[in-house]
Formats: sequence, structure tokens, C-alpha cells
Amino acid sequence: MRLDRRTFLRAAAGTAAGVAVAARSGTLPEGRLPSSSGAAPARALGDDRSVPWRTLASSLRGRLVRPTDPSYKVDAQVYNKRFDGLLPRAIAYCRTPDDVQRCVDFARRHRVRVAARSGGHSYGGYSVCRGLVVDVTELSAVHLDMRRRRATVGAGIRLIDLYTALGGKGRLLPGGSCPTVGIAGLALGGGVSVFSRRYGLTCDQLDAVRIVTADGKILTCDRERHEDLFWACRGGGGGNFGVATSFTFRVHTIPPIALFTLQWPWAAATDVLGAWLHWTAGAPDELWSNCQLLSAGTAGGETVKVTGVLCGSARTLTTLLRPLRAAVATAPVVDFVGPESYLPAMLVEAGCEGTSVAACHLPSENPAGILSRASFGAKSAYVTSMPPDRGIAAAVDAVTILDQEVPEVGGGIVFDAYGGAVNRVAPDATAFVHRDALACAQWSYFWGTGATHSVIAAGSSWLASTGRSLAPYVHGAYQNYIDPTLTDWARAYYGANLPRLVKVKRKVDPDDFFHFAQSIPTSLA
Repeated sequence: MRLDRRTFLRAAAGTAAGVAVAARSGTLPEGRLPSSSGAAPARALGDDRSVPWRTLASSLRGRLVRPTDPSYKVDAQVYNKRFDGLLPRAIAYCRTPDDVQRCVDFARRHRVRVAARSGGHSYGGYSVCRGLVVDVTELSAVHLDMRRRRATVGAGIRLIDLYTALGGKGRLLPGGSCPTVGIAGLALGGGVSVFSRRYGLTCDQLDAVRIVTADGKILTCDRERHEDLFWACRGGGGGNFGVATSFTFRVHTIPPIALFTLQWPWAAATDVLGAWLHWTAGAPDELWSNCQLLSAGTAGGETVKVTGVLCGSARTLTTLLRPLRAAVATAPVVDFVGPESYLPAMLVEAGCEGTSVAACHLPSENPAGILSRASFGAKSAYVTSMPPDRGIAAAVDAVTILDQEVPEVGGGIVFDAYGGAVNRVAPDATAFVHRDALACAQWSYFWGTGATHSVIAAGSSWLASTGRSLAPYVHGAYQNYIDPTLTDWARAYYGANLPRLVKVKRKVDPDDFFHFAQSIPTSLA
């Protein structure tokens, strides 16, 4: 069975299902993520009783959902269940960019906090707030210009639907693997893909973005118009500068594709991780891969595997894998290499192998959807140079500790390869600054609906201790894996690009209207 991040997340959610006491968001133990509402701006927020919600509802072409509406319980949900206790006053399903404008104008006039929501996958819960959620999922049209190889995409489309629309026309956009992620958050924060080494990040494909800013204007930003804001929208993170309504991307002709999975006994984990890091550093641009160190706890113990995608033939892939196999003394127990067409390959990467596109959704998104939400916590950092043996051992030991000390949860560390086209872009050419990485490491843990507070706390403690053990060998953090527990988060996400991002924020949102706990500030003071 192919076990990538999405599949593992689904499996791990069931690992702890037998634990007796339900864990509810809002009553988490020490180490829980902070509320996504963040610190309140200096101005007071409006009293709900004085907010004329009916006026907003009547002005929208879309619909406004309030707590008294039958669909509210589902409509208020985001992907991570740990934020189920964060309940908005209203959710606006915007059907047009004008609806977004009306929501922003209304929220400003009535001093209501706003959160923009596309897929609702923010790791920090920042796609929801206790005010007005501006949901853009109904802005999901795709217009493909075959001659210019450009696609104009609604900000609310989910990745699996975008891949289906483009793939049917023989085109691809490098994007993430999780099928229900929205294109807006992915692109605004960078966007790593199984095709990133060949074509670059999602934000590197961006030609233009339409965005509603804090003053209620709809701006079209590109290299000639509002170029500073366009720069910031390529890696500056979602929700910082406005509410995006559409994107225009360069798209690519689908190449031949081959997939592989190699899995070894856990005893070989140190050899595998070290060999993979050396091997991927010299891999051609066409080859993307990741190294997964996973613990399924009581459901299955530890697993080490390397999976990947080649823009090329299975025969070429077999040749490219020979040095990796040779570098690990132990033979793999799973050894698969094979060709695949584009959409089935994306379903595999999504953890939806053998299902339909309709099934590769949450039930709230598609009646045929069979996916489920999850409860998880995660941290990330970048490997920018070859770590010493003790650094590799630290990663392997961390997963062993998780498996032994918190067997009720699932989790582990996944290293995604960077390099290639990602690293050929200058660090200041876009807001995405992490252009020198060998790999991005993400360590995470997942729990089921029956997990006790002590189990969740133990997992959170493991996240922190793993961060400390890896700290000498890694740098920064990925803004799309946004982490509310980071202290110097702005530098970790944006590095040397932070001062310019602050200037853009001060220019387009001087009052910090689009504010959340880790939003870009208007000042470095």
C-alpha cells in the first residue's frame, strides 16, 4: 500500500480511534495551538447585537450563513478538527468578486474581524475567526487559454478539481498533493509540488492575481500593475494583504510520468535517510522524491520509505534509482516502479488511489466524498546543507521515540526534496525566500476522535522536543505549514524578504485590517 502524507493522515486518524475520551477543540491541554483569532487590533470590535447581518445577507449574490441556520455546524468547520471550537458569527459564501468587496466593506464599517477561507486547511486555524469568514469556494471557474498556455482560476477551487479540469486538456499546474486544499492559500504561500523540481513552485507560475484589498478595491496585480503587491502574493502567505478572487497561471504540457515506492525495514532508516539526502542532491530536475519516516503506533509500528515522481519513462526512473538502492545495504521490502497517467498519478499522491475524483473530497464538498477531516499538529524547517551523521540519527531517533512513547497517535517526519527549478529563482525575486533548501522537513502527529488530553499533550510535547533535537541541522520554516508555536515566526517564514513584505503591508493595509496571530505586521518595531 502506498502511504504518503495524505494517506498516512487518514490512517493515523483511525489509529487512536479506540481511546475512550473524546478530545474537543477548545479544551486542549498544555501545548495546544493558540486561538487563530490572535491578538485583537487596537480598535474595539463591534458588538454582535449591533451588526446588521441581514443587510449584508441581502446585498450578496451568494449566501450568508448564521449560527441559527441548519447548515451552520458544517459550514463553520475547517479541515483540522482541533479548531471546531472556534465559531464565526457568520460565513459568507461569495459568488462573485463583488460579494467579497461587500463583505470587506461591511466588516470595516461594523468593526467585524475577517478571515479569508479557500480550502480551510490553515495549520494554525487562520481560515476561521470569531467574526466573518469570507469563503471563496464558489469562485471556482477555470478558463484555459490553450494558445497562450495560461489558466485563469477561481480562488476557491480545490486542487483535485483543478487537476481534473487542466488534466483533461493535457495541461498541469505544479501544486500540492492534498486534494481538498484550496488554490489560494497554496499559491499565496509558495506551493510545493511533485513537479516543483521540474517547473518550480505554484507561485512561480503566477502571472496575475485579482485581490480585494482592505479599502474594498479589486486590484489586478502583475509585473506591471501593483508590482509590489504582486511580488508579495508570490510566497507572502495567505490572508495578509487581502482576499484573492482569482489567479492567472502559466500551465505546462503533461509529460510522461512514472512513479516509484521503495520501502525498507525500520532498522535501515538511518542508512536510507542519509542515502536519500545524498542521492536527491544530485538528482535531475525531472525527478522529485521524498523520504518518509513514519510511526503508525500500535496500528503498525515504524516505516521508512522513499517515494517519488519522474517526468519521464519508467525505464529512465529505474536507472536513476540504482544509486539509491546501491547506497542502502539492506534490500527494500517493497520495490515498485511504474508508468502512470497524470490524473491517476495525482489521485495516488492525494491518497485517493482506486477512487473517483468525486470520492476524493470531503462529504461536505461533494456528496460522493469519502475523505474525512483530521486532528493534527505539525512543525517544519529546511535542510539547507548535508547534515552530519548525528543530525540524521536525530531524525530517526525522534520517530522511534514517538512510536515508543506515544503509540496511541500516528506521526513522523517527511522530507520533501527541493532543488532544481525551485532553487534557480533568486531569493528576492518573489516573497518566497527559501531558495537554497535541499529539502523541507515536516514533523507531525495525528490523533483520532477518542484521544485523551494526555495523549494529545504528549504528541505536542514530541513536536517541541523534535524541533529542539533537529534545530542544529535545520533553518527557517515553511509559511504554508504555518506554526502558531514559533516565536520568531516572521523571520523563519520570510527571512531577508520580511522588511519588504512589511512595507507592502503598510501600503495596502495600513490599519492592519487583515489581522491574525501570525499576519505580516505593518511595522518591524
